[in-house]
Amino acid sequence: MYVVLCNAPVDIAERIARQLVEERLAACVNVVPGLKSFYFWEGALQTDAESALWIKVAADRIDALSQRIREIHPYQTVEILALPVDVERSDPAYVAWVRRLP
Repeated sequence: MYVVLCNAPVDIAERIARQLVEERLAACVNVVPGLKSFYFWEGALQTDAESALWIKVAADRIDALSQRIREIHPYQTVEILALPVDVERSDPAYVAWVRRLP
């Protein structure tokens, strides 16, 4: 099981979240609004308002999820950070639910 972190523009974050769940690529996506990101891009400091997506996904769907995010996300370089979950220390019912995704 993984939690994937992905920031997205405020105006499309919810659409991406809904699409990933509807397509059964993610068990759950939390949209956390109100982020402000600072970064260098093409030699200049950029500032953007974004929403964070916290995506819960079974290990067997991580590759398909990552590919789909790249297809539907507007950024040229997409933040996809796949963090493995310690399933032994996580709630077993929740882990089973994520893995059971139809």
